[in-house]
Amino acid sequence: MTSVSVAPQSAAAPAVVLTIAGSEATGGAGAQADLKTFQELGVFGIANLTCIVSFNPNDSWNHRFVPVDQQVIADQLEATTAAYGPAQDGEPLDGRPVLDTVKIGMLGSPATIATVAGALVGNRFGNVVLDPVLICKGQEPGHALDTDQALKAQILPLATFVTPNHFEAESLSGLAITDVESLKAAAVRIHELSGAAVLAKGGVRLEGPDAVDVFYDGETLEVLRAPKVGEVAVSGAGCSLAAAVTAELAKGASPLEAARAAKAFVTAGIRNRVASGAPFDALWQGGAR
Repeated sequence: MTSVSVAPQSAAAPAVVLTIAGSEATGGAGAQADLKTFQELGVFGIANLTCIVSFNPNDSWNHRFVPVDQQVIADQLEATTAAYGPAQDGEPLDGRPVLDTVKIGMLGSPATIATVAGALVGNRFGNVVLDPVLICKGQEPGHALDTDQALKAQILPLATFVTPNHFEAESLSGLAITDVESLKAAAVRIHELSGAAVLAKGGVRLEGPDAVDVFYDGETLEVLRAPKVGEVAVSGAGCSLAAAVTAELAKGASPLEAARAAKAFVTAGIRNRVASGAPFDALWQGGAR
């Protein structure tokens, strides 16, 4: 009898997603959190770094921020889009998956914002998920205010999905958020300003037993609730939520489906958080296992 060997059937190629974000040295947030989220949710993740952030244990764990050179950022984007970018007609090339879904995390400077905005315009990605990392706590002039204004002017209009936290939702909407109703109003306002689907995060900052987020896309307004796991925010929750939305959109979910799935993913990660010597715990992306 002649035996015939059969090659094992390969799994379907995963969707490809890109995060444009900073590196966070402790691994709890930033590009590290994004890549772990992508892997858990079954997509092929790529990270193009914009800055290096390392908390300073000798200065109350404040941020130390080092920007990546603009040419280096541009080089990363060029390499990534050449390898996985869409054809001019949006169809795959030579059977490759098309990179059509991008998450934007910490950019950190007006120069980086301009570089990234140019790449977004030039590549016409179908899904642009913006985690709007705002750094200015008031209206003081200087780098922080300039950076936030550049983000609002150049990146927000290009986003298709925005995931602001409590502070960012107040800043983007111009509204004070004190309860679920004002969180709803902020989500509606941010959609009006950007045209994007919005998942505005109240999290643990609103009173009550539940961590509450609000989804709005111009038609559907839905309040997403999960029981609070403690009363202190966890490092990486915002990054992982936006990354989970990104992964789900890349797999074909609707914006509302992506928001619901991301909420459940982050809730499980917070419940199974990782403690460290830092004064904050970190979300574990494997928490839903």
